Amino acid sequence: MFLDAGDLSPEATYRLMSGIVVPRPIAWITTVSEDGVVNLAPFSCFTFVSNKPPMLGVNIGRKAGQRKDTGANIHAMGEFVVNIGDASQMVAIHESSAEHAPDVSETELLGLGTLPCRTVRVPRLADAPVSMECKLERVIAFGQTGAEFIVGEVTAFHLREGLLHDGKVDTRALDPVCRIGGPNYATLGEIVTLRGMQQTAKTVMDGGSGG
Repeated sequence: MFLDAGDLSPEATYRLMSGIVVPRPIAWITTVSEDGVVNLAPFSCFTFVSNKPPMLGVNIGRKAGQRKDTGANIHAMGEFVVNIGDASQMVAIHESSAEHAPDVSETELLGLGTLPCRTVRVPRLADAPVSMECKLERVIAFGQTGAEFIVGEVTAFHLREGLLHDGKVDTRALDPVCRIGGPNYATLGEIVTLRGMQQTAKTVMDGGSGG
């Protein structure tokens, strides 16, 4: 089958690509509006983009040309928290994707507890196994639908006790959720361990951040 990308609508392209680029980790993002409303929403176009300083990147689209509450709050406040949910929170992750008015708090609606952060004004999810406090580093616009790749510098990590061993996260204990096409999710399933590869040490480059 051949598909000409130029013939596809934005919706058709999204449906296609979200079924191809799988599995995707989920950034369960808390933000706060200028009026103090705590917003919560999941985003699966998510990755990390730097390790020194640590930075996360998430693509946030628009609805009917308007920024989603998460994007609007990040622009306004310059801060957000990326929470990583586990399999026990799958339904809550999905339900938090429902659209609500900006004055509705998804954490309150879903009965999810929050805790204050150390370096940002945005709260984190109390029961999330991992939360990363972020300050906005840059916003890069892409495409014709107003999507923005938002990069935040991680200023603090919160990890559930027992997750970290020798500096590495026990992925089985984390039990993360991934997104696949449509309202479909998956967990890790079988983990296959292959031989370790020799890696050149990562170092800080002279003269700046790399652009």
